[in-house]
Amino acid sequence: MDEIKNSVIEILRKYTINKDVWNNFGENSSIVRDLKINSARIVDIIIDLEDKYNIEISDEELEKLTCFKDIVDLIKSKTS
Repeated sequence: MDEIKNSVIEILRKYTINKDVWNNFGENSSIVRDLKINSARIVDIIIDLEDKYNIEISDEELEKLTCFKDIVDLIKSKTS
């Protein structure tokens, strides 16, 4: 379970320009607001996640991914 969290953080870190955003990071950190990741980078993140976990994330699911915990929960549900 922590393996998923760690790998999601690793992927998200690749797309955060300002590393200071990680100082106050938590499970409910907003991808856009708190981590300052723009929509173009979110597409890259989804592709990375789909490749890593061999899953498909639909547009409807993507719209519901607002914070770190949402991503982790979605991956858990698709890989269990």
